Amino acid sequence: MKDVLFRIADFPASAYFVFLLVGFLFATAAGTAWARRIGQDPDVIVDLGLASLLFGIIGGKLLHVLADGYLNDYVNLCVAPTQVDFKLDRNICINQDTSGWFAPPPRAWDAARGICHPTESDCFAWLKFWNPGYAYYGGLIVASIAAWFLLKRDKFPFWKAADMAGFAIPIGLGFGRMGCLLAGCCFGSPTEGSWALSFPGRSPASLAQAKLGLIASSRMPSLPVHATQIYESVGSLLVAAVCLFYVHGRKRYDGQVFFTFLGLYALLRFSLEFLRADDRGAAAGLSTSQLIGLGLSALAIALHVWRKRSVVKLPPAPVEG
Repeated sequence: MKDVLFRIADFPASAYFVFLLVGFLFATAAGTAWARRIGQDPDVIVDLGLASLLFGIIGGKLLHVLADGYLNDYVNLCVAPTQVDFKLDRNICINQDTSGWFAPPPRAWDAARGICHPTESDCFAWLKFWNPGYAYYGGLIVASIAAWFLLKRDKFPFWKAADMAGFAIPIGLGFGRMGCLLAGCCFGSPTEGSWALSFPGRSPASLAQAKLGLIASSRMPSLPVHATQIYESVGSLLVAAVCLFYVHGRKRYDGQVFFTFLGLYALLRFSLEFLRADDRGAAAGLSTSQLIGLGLSALAIALHVWRKRSVVKLPPAPVEG
């Protein structure tokens, strides 16, 4: 685990954000190559990638705040910071450097409660992109809406671009989840399997397990857990391969590749959610991502039926001779 890979001046290059950018670059490169191959303007895909990155970050942050159970913390961090509890040990709470533009907010240790809390308000903490805390489906939904407006403005065939996104997005996800692995977020539930991972003390997994009483202290390494980040990374790349090398060459209408991606990824994510142990919201016994995935799967099926019926069937070519 290595949350910060390197620093540029005062900016901490977090593992999650670095791999998010790497995934974005690979996805955009695949998209521009596709645009050239079909005779479309690759510059539109570059603009689309940048817009998707920006609005994906905003959407991911918004859904994280609204659905992952942190809304009250962000509100209190703005209006009553002493009501926010940080999952930190005393030594980390009082000794970590809080100087610099990208540093965490000043903190204090409440000895009576044994809790660390911030001492200054920060109304924009939720929007700081360099901090962890994203919900993928929020980014996908908001970025898709932004893409529709951008492609309409540039008069680029929307459903053709959607098919490109159907294999480019899971490529980006494959890299992005490796950032989650290094950051320690999106961790799995305990397992005794030989493929399990153990995160170091004070990692998100250790903090969560200490809170549940599974380990004696958050300073201890976590119990071995499912490597859900690796599972999703590999699964996303497999989804990209199926969409690009199998579905794309056999599609019956524009949009089919994207609908296939939505369905396959929703199935992958729905299954992996049962193995995850981090906070990510829940309702009706299912996580937020599982509920959204069910909704997107239903939408993909409905759009598939609609697009399939709307395809204009060309008459057979005349037989010569």
